[in-house]
Parts: sequence; structure tokens; C-alpha cells
Amino acid sequence: MRDLVVTENITVDGVIAPMDGWFDPAAQDEDLVATNAEHRDAADALVLGRITYQDFAAYWPAQVDDPTGISDYLNGVSKYVVSASLDRADWENTTILRGPVEQELAALKRLPGRDIVVTGSASLAQPLVTSGLVDVVRLFVYPVVQGHGRRLFDGPMPGGLTLVDTRTFASGIVLLAYRSMASPSAA
Repeated sequence: MRDLVVTENITVDGVIAPMDGWFDPAAQDEDLVATNAEHRDAADALVLGRITYQDFAAYWPAQVDDPTGISDYLNGVSKYVVSASLDRADWENTTILRGPVEQELAALKRLPGRDIVVTGSASLAQPLVTSGLVDVVRLFVYPVVQGHGRRLFDGPMPGGLTLVDTRTFASGIVLLAYRSMASPSAA
């Protein structure tokens, strides 16, 4: 079964939105770019909420000289946008998931393939984290205390977490990756 991985850029105080000037996808250190490439190579599906999807679709297709490889990946990967209101999704390789989201994602996890990544999309990530569907939570912790905003965790994560990876980058960003103990692959 494929892993459902929630990947978030987050402040030290747990804020994932809004990104008040502390996150810039183009200003990344070589070590962080290499780690992101490693994560992209392990995934073949991306799940986004409607707002994040619309933001990404308006920005990434136009990034032709992106040295990080993010634009090539995002433009080519299979994308699933969770939305009850979106009429169409014109960005290449995009499928609209109308829900119930837990059933849709459980079905995707059963299909052959690599990791399925949820990124951004605070209103989607929050309920998924507490649903028991998430296998891995990957946090890129930025050395910033924002003091306000939406947090990723608004309830407990079933089964608890086990640290599976940690990395420190030249910029001061720290990667913390946790496997859910409720995940079938945690056994």
C-alpha cells in the first residue's frame, strides 16, 4: 500500500499559514533542494485543496527556469484537487476529487505506485492528520516564530508518532519526519 505523506513548511511555533514572508520556494539552499528532489523521486501523486491548487496552477506552469526542479515535477506529476466547488481543473494531469475525501484517498492508497503527498492545503491537511489515513508527517521547520496563524495540529493524531528522519540545513531549517503508529506500514 502506498504511503500518504503530509509535507508542510511550518514555523517553530507550529504555524503553516499564512506564510508572512518566511517562505520562498526559490530561495533554497543546495542541501534543501537535494532533499526535496529525493522526496519528489519517492512520490508520484500530489493532493491539494482547492485554494492551494489554484495558487500553484497560477504560479508553477510559468516557472520555466526553475533550478530546483520543483516546477517540472509539479507540472508533470498526477495531481488530485479536493474540491466540491471547482468546475474544472486545466493544469495538466489533474483530477478533481469530490469526496468523501477519506474514501477517495483510501482508494488512491490501494492503487499501485509511490508516495501520495499532501502539501500546503491547511484545511485539507488538518483533518487528514487526525483521520488515521496519514502514514508520514514531514515537517520543514523554519527558524521563525510568527505568533499567529493556522496551525497544522488541531487535534490528536491516532496511534502517536515515531521519528523516522531528521536533517538540519544550512539555512537553519530542520526536517522532522514522523511515521504514524496507526499506519499499516508502522508494524
